[in-house]
Amino acid sequence: SFFKQVFGLSSVAQVVLGKGNTGQYLSINIAFGVGVTLGVYAAGEVSGAHLNAAITVTQWVLGNLTWTRAAAYIIGQFLGSFMAAATVFALYYDAIYDYTQGNFTVSGPTATAMIFSTYPAASVSLQGAFFTEFMATVMLILGILVIHDDKTNPAVKGSQPMLSGLLVLGIGLGMGLNTGYAINPSRDLPPRVFTAMAGWGMEVFTGEHSWWWVPVAAPILGCLAGVLIYKVCIDFHKEPDHETENKKEEAGTETS
Repeated sequence: SFFKQVFGLSSVAQVVLGKGNTGQYLSINIAFGVGVTLGVYAAGEVSGAHLNAAITVTQWVLGNLTWTRAAAYIIGQFLGSFMAAATVFALYYDAIYDYTQGNFTVSGPTATAMIFSTYPAASVSLQGAFFTEFMATVMLILGILVIHDDKTNPAVKGSQPMLSGLLVLGIGLGMGLNTGYAINPSRDLPPRVFTAMAGWGMEVFTGEHSWWWVPVAAPILGCLAGVLIYKVCIDFHKEPDHETENKKEEAGTETS
């Protein structure tokens, strides 16, 4: 989480504080993709790369994780994300202070809270924003399941982190307008807590119709829905393992 968040949040800071002269929306998407790739490489052998609390909760619901392990992963994600927000704040403190003249705000012409956490676009309703986060997370988990499914045509093992990063990049390129594509409670909530403590105040929770709960709840529900869709549309239609093995043996005999 620390890897991913430092790359992602610092790219947002650079675009916002540079007033568009040191990056564009695309550079934010690429940075988050790079961060996810490095995060998966770093944590893959330790936890199976649990960087997203929505996926961790889903794995616990499915019975693939004990509640103690799930809690440990989520605490680790939140600590890493919080530390990353603090790191980016320290890195860009002078630039943030200069940009805001010391007035840290959630909204207005020199708003800077969106460097750390997501906020909905002015034109989007709360329902529309919720649906955006829900659907973006459905696409995220479907993509991850496809990349890691050994029973279909899985990605080469060493390429999985890179493909996961490209998946996040793709979601940002196509589904980022409405909400900034949080798609991960541990990407959004810990930096929000940090900003509340670092000078932005409780408006980070009360602003935008108390928006803060949407990037927490919608990704979890989207993740659960995505797994259900995958099982109904793909998983249940696969041949049993022994049939697949028989076909492989037959193919090998024909080849020889």
